Amino acid sequence: MSHDYALFLGCTIPNRLPHLEVATRITLKSLDVNVKDLPGFACCPDPVGFSALDRFTWLVLASRNLVVAEEAGLDVLTLCSGCFESLVTANYVLKNENGFKDKINEALAKVGKEYKGTVDVRHLLQVLYEDVGPEKIEATVKRPLKGIKVAIHYGCHVLRPSEVVQVDDPFNPTYFESIVKATGATPVDYQKKFLCCGVGVRSVDEETTNKMIEEKLRYIKLSGADLLCVVCPFCLIQYDIGQFQINKAMGTDYNIPVFYYPQLLALAQGISADELNFKFQRMKPDAVLEKIENL
Repeated sequence: MSHDYALFLGCTIPNRLPHLEVATRITLKSLDVNVKDLPGFACCPDPVGFSALDRFTWLVLASRNLVVAEEAGLDVLTLCSGCFESLVTANYVLKNENGFKDKINEALAKVGKEYKGTVDVRHLLQVLYEDVGPEKIEATVKRPLKGIKVAIHYGCHVLRPSEVVQVDDPFNPTYFESIVKATGATPVDYQKKFLCCGVGVRSVDEETTNKMIEEKLRYIKLSGADLLCVVCPFCLIQYDIGQFQINKAMGTDYNIPVFYYPQLLALAQGISADELNFKFQRMKPDAVLEKIENL
């Protein structure tokens, strides 16, 4: 059974991490997930800073994206946890908070749009676990990643606020572990697993952000993980480029490669590392790629 979605790439992947889009499209195709690129999608926008400064404008911009998907008759598939929270929260507010829908539609009417509330917003993690399922993912694996130890980072926006996003159990999530196991790899536990990546703090307090990154990496290193796996491009940047930055600023020597889940799955499906363009990431995964090649 195939699944059809409107693909919402957001800003970060196209502008800074286009190789993650490549890995995602390769893996989604293998799983019979059909995605359509819709003209008209714009910035989500940011669910933390923007919404705190001007909640109404934030809702108007987010709802306009939802209308673009409504006009195509497709649910939205997001690849970024920030985009997911922004769009799913706007959808929730307009469907559940009295008065907002009419006010938003007054603003949208100026550009010939009307929000009706006919689509859902799905995170990549939801689609892979709920709509595709670990068994189907496992069936596409050609090179099981046996012996590869994976530290998982859920991040903040995909699990909370749980009443709104409704993904997994926010206190004991298992979706990510299940789809990692489907690749043949082994998820490892570690302290501070649910610690925030700190991206929301970086613009106002870089020192605190660096301390958050270092603390997380310290526990991941102690776990013996071969790599850190994420489902958000912002989290990837924090732990990839951020790792490079704290090594310079704090004198540490971390070298933990950071994978976006579709990169991990693509390797298990037999896609070459060259095609996945790990060269665009700061922390080079040479050691773990060699380990995978020798499986």
